Amino acid sequence: MPLSGTLDVAREIPSAPRMEGFGAEPWEIARAEILQATFEIDDSAMTSLLPPALHPTIPPVVMFTVARYPDSPVGPFALAQVRLGSRAGVRPRGYLLRAYCDTDAACEALASGWGYACRRGEITLRRYHDRIGATVVVDGAEVLRVSLIDPEPISGADVFYVASMNLARVTEDGEEHVVLVQVDPEYRFHRAERGRPEIAIFGRAAWAAEDVEPVYPVVASAAVCDTGFPAIRYVCDALRPAIAGTRKVG
Repeated sequence: MPLSGTLDVAREIPSAPRMEGFGAEPWEIARAEILQATFEIDDSAMTSLLPPALHPTIPPVVMFTVARYPDSPVGPFALAQVRLGSRAGVRPRGYLLRAYCDTDAACEALASGWGYACRRGEITLRRYHDRIGATVVVDGAEVLRVSLIDPEPISGADVFYVASMNLARVTEDGEEHVVLVQVDPEYRFHRAERGRPEIAIFGRAAWAAEDVEPVYPVVASAAVCDTGFPAIRYVCDALRPAIAGTRKVG
């Protein structure tokens, strides 16, 4: 039998964003810059970090994703996420622990439209001669510093970004439900690179990731691509296995 998440979802409800519904208009954004670093994590807490709807990956992994969006309906913004590798049924997914964004307008839109547990932070994404690095600063303290070391060009076909599963609250038929919102953007790559991931600072408490312990670097990628935030197609009951609790929106 596959392992399933054992997270106490009731404990997470107060911090879960509230959505008005699932009808957010899609955003199409050209030439976004994305850095993602993946690490294997200690497996002692791999089930307790995920809701019952999801299964942990074997080995368990954490994904740090920092992106800069040069334009959007709410203006340019940057977004940083920490997600856990998981599966909804057999499909690979990333369960969002927390996100930070550098504009209030984007924070509000991403939370209400796509269920991102998003807070305000200062985000940088920069290219150096030997690396591509990102930092996140919250209330004057650096809570993330992650890098891709020695980038080498690759084909965009070699880059795979898993869809996100965002825990959110939504009111339907007069009742509040806790759901996992599937966010699955498409990507058209202009440039892609791969290298060794390095993490220098990871403030776990700031990311609701106290039990996440990176132990082994897997891979890092960087890309320039056309992407965005799509119309929501599927949501999942957070307390039921995804294979039974997933439904199509609309």
